[in-house]
Amino acid sequence: MSTSDEFVRFEPARSLQGSVQTPGDKSISHRALLLGALSPGVTTIEGLSSGDDVGRTRRIIEQLGAVVLEGADGLLSVSSSPDSLHASSDSFDCGNSGTTIRLAMGVVAGIVGHHVFIGDESLSARPMDRVADPLRQMGSSVSGSGKRETCPITIDGQDLKGISYTMPVPSAQVKSAILLAALNADGPTVVLEPTPTRTHTEEMLKRSGAKISIETTTQGKKVTMLPSNLEAQHWRIPADPSNAAFFVVAGQLGEHSSVACEGIYGGAERIGFVSVLDRMGANLECSFDSDATMTVVSSSHQLHGTDIAASEIPSLDEIPILTVAACAATGKTHFFDAGELRLKESDRFEACLSLARSLGATAWSEGSTIGIEGLTGAENFLDFEFDAKGDHRLAMAAAIAASVGNGGSVKGMSSISTNYPTFITHLSRLA
Repeated sequence: MSTSDEFVRFEPARSLQGSVQTPGDKSISHRALLLGALSPGVTTIEGLSSGDDVGRTRRIIEQLGAVVLEGADGLLSVSSSPDSLHASSDSFDCGNSGTTIRLAMGVVAGIVGHHVFIGDESLSARPMDRVADPLRQMGSSVSGSGKRETCPITIDGQDLKGISYTMPVPSAQVKSAILLAALNADGPTVVLEPTPTRTHTEEMLKRSGAKISIETTTQGKKVTMLPSNLEAQHWRIPADPSNAAFFVVAGQLGEHSSVACEGIYGGAERIGFVSVLDRMGANLECSFDSDATMTVVSSSHQLHGTDIAASEIPSLDEIPILTVAACAATGKTHFFDAGELRLKESDRFEACLSLARSLGATAWSEGSTIGIEGLTGAENFLDFEFDAKGDHRLAMAAAIAASVGNGGSVKGMSSISTNYPTFITHLSRLA
């Protein structure tokens, strides 16, 4: 690999061997920091994600008044008195992190004072109305730019009231913002999810002592939160399954490859990609216990196309790397109800089509569906150039495609610093 003019050249590796532990799960890391700020006393965190996105959340809780210290052993401590949290005189700069801004909006909605959120060019184009609307119903004053409430976002925190809210579209971030705001609301808050999303916030709130209940109804998953005081915890962050997915696919497509991804979080809402790859004919061995490890070896038979519903992968985070798998498969793959990809760090919907075509596959769209006709093997990928448009998941997916195929040059690899700074190092070790 060599770097020139923002392009990184990845040479064919084909055979990938070894093990990798991806950084601490980003979703859990964000929540551990925020719950640390909302819990009196000292919260300790082991294995926090090293990405810039989580760093933005850390900076925000420091601006709110929490004290964050990092020990020589990498153990992080968050000391806080929730009653002393206060508005910051400086704007909360969320960089490229949608999780940071949406969850932090829920946190500050009940902190009296004037709060301002800003972000980079990409984040400033992403709509925040889905968070603003329920927070307004709870009594907070929220305003953004335009109809979709883009950055800068201003919130005047004040006393909140509980609400009953049915999620119009699946979003763990929006659900989390409501639940975090509900901690100090007057009365119960109920969130109904017709389509379940990742459950980190509910699980972590319950462990922290929140008065929260979860039940399954005919309308979907119902989460009820009562006003609660939290207790400081020790959080051990498992490895991020969304990042592991890149190496799982790499191990499947590379000739004579064997890759083990260790210590992965195995929550059902986070590993939908495993079922998808299994259906495509991948050779996977998975065990999700306290030492969760996923092993993949290159299959003796070809992957085949399949139909993939968005509900199988609620966050859609794995669709870029599954696009690469689809390009290497025999037959057609369809990603249904994938329109939410347009609202990610970039327009991932169009970018996945572009990536597939760059590799030489036939790709098309119809409404919110992406279709790909596979090339019957990664050895048939073209040597390509691809601009990831500053989107880390697209950059990593393209890097994997180049490594298991016939090489390629990827622009925008610097974006991986937001999520997985050591990705290139880990890929190089396996190759």
